[in-house]
Amino acid sequence: MRGPDREAVVRRMLGQAPPPVPPELYADAVRRGGRMLRRRTRVRRLMWLLLCAASVAFVVWALTARPWVEPPSDTTPPLTGW
Repeated sequence: MRGPDREAVVRRMLGQAPPPVPPELYADAVRRGGRMLRRRTRVRRLMWLLLCAASVAFVVWALTARPWVEPPSDTTPPLTGW
């Protein structure tokens, strides 16, 4: 099927009425869509909770470990009594 024949077939298919949809299909699609939205909402909330918990854990670690402070040098003893 080439050129004009194919175009004529496509035009005929588009001109026809769509096939009827079973009525239970709509209810099933609505139920599944609602379930998907609730699942996405739960996952999104869980991800935000994990991000906040990780941020708090990092701040607590940074305040207790103080990685920006240089550790004291242990290679030479302090000079006392000179």
